[in-house]
Amino acid sequence: MSFQVFDSLSKEKRVFQPLEPGVVRMYNCGPTVYGRAHIGNLRTFLFADVLRRWLECRGLRVVQVMNITDVGHLLDDADEGEDKIEAQARREQRDPWEISRGFTELFLRDMRALGCKEPAVRPKASEHVPEMLAIIEGLLAKGFAYQVGGDVYYEVAKFPRYGRLSGNTVAELEAGARIDVREEKRHPADFALWKSDPKHLMKWTSRFGPDGFPGWHIECSAMARKHLGDQLDIHTGGEDNVFPHHECEIAQSEAFTEKPFANYWMHAKFLQVDGGKMSKRLGNVWNLDDVEARGYTPRQLRFALIRGHYRGPLNFTWGILEEAKSALAKLDDLVSDVQAAVRGERVAPDPRTGAEALAGARPRFEQGLDDDLNVPQALAALFELRSAFLEGGVGRATAQEALDFLRRADASLGVLQLTEATLDARMQQLIAARAEARARKDWPASDRIRDEIAALGVVLQDTPQGVVWRKKA
Repeated sequence: MSFQVFDSLSKEKRVFQPLEPGVVRMYNCGPTVYGRAHIGNLRTFLFADVLRRWLECRGLRVVQVMNITDVGHLLDDADEGEDKIEAQARREQRDPWEISRGFTELFLRDMRALGCKEPAVRPKASEHVPEMLAIIEGLLAKGFAYQVGGDVYYEVAKFPRYGRLSGNTVAELEAGARIDVREEKRHPADFALWKSDPKHLMKWTSRFGPDGFPGWHIECSAMARKHLGDQLDIHTGGEDNVFPHHECEIAQSEAFTEKPFANYWMHAKFLQVDGGKMSKRLGNVWNLDDVEARGYTPRQLRFALIRGHYRGPLNFTWGILEEAKSALAKLDDLVSDVQAAVRGERVAPDPRTGAEALAGARPRFEQGLDDDLNVPQALAALFELRSAFLEGGVGRATAQEALDFLRRADASLGVLQLTEATLDARMQQLIAARAEARARKDWPASDRIRDEIAALGVVLQDTPQGVVWRKKA
């Protein structure tokens, strides 16, 4: 089966074909580093990570770029209001560059903890101002932009395809414009490529004046072009990026290069919390530290956030995270059982036992991810395999094939615990002592030793083929 993705631009599933055979150029909209990434942000970044993993599992080389927006993103996501980073710096009475550096470090730490693969490049907007100015000059020369004092705006009326991604036509945007739209704009939907403000702390000198800084949208166009070229295979983000951000990216990039900007656009849906929106007022804007403070691991959160289809609604509650923890423990059991069978423990008499279940699980897993990253179907295949192995056991020959499949599944999803645990001498002595107590039918001693073993983080399972152990997650 070919890999199909839902393209937000064409509004249909399309077979994925890279522009260059064997290579995928992918740009993922990264964070604006004025605060800690919350679990809704993390869902979008994890979707991008799973997408990259599956492309690589299919044998493609992925050149992934995820940016850091550290300047120019204003509070209302358009051309009004204060820079989000400078607003946070004012609240904390700190330097805005210090704010951006600190939250960038926290973001990178969260990505590592969640098992996200490192992109080829993590460009910072502040380090690509010359590339932005070059595009702005090109748009002015081509007649797509105009200058008003120290500001430069993109004229959306000059780009007939504006609104194709979001469905917002230029006429509708004019009819719905606010009364207080900046008077210097030729059209209410025109957006800033460059702004001038003497009060802005993060600023650069250009021919437009000494106090300039880039508009939010031009940043991603410049960073994508710098590191991936004029044309991308895939551009991703959250559904909140569709308009105005990605719509404006298309307009300015295609007007400048005269080429299609991205071949496929993919957007993750908002994460709900407690059945509704996240809200500081409700106190439910959770981050990774909050999750760990409740006793859950980053791996458990990763599982909870990728378990639903990226384009579908996904609700987060602490109860749902507990369910995710339990489900992940069952997959850990599957891994432990397969590894034990490979070692010759808990092996069914027939070496091919479980082969039929494995033969069914593998294609269902692959078909799920090939169908627009249908992670729920892929996970269902893993749980069906676990149920089959639990009921009928697994033969040693099948176990090795199953372990190879689980390695591929983990390479795709990044949630399985495949590193084989080892027991220290003390633990081996305790397990042997319990076995002797059971042989003597000294059940109180056996139970006491089992409790001691459990307190040290090892779970025992008595099977007809012997004792199987695994370390707690």
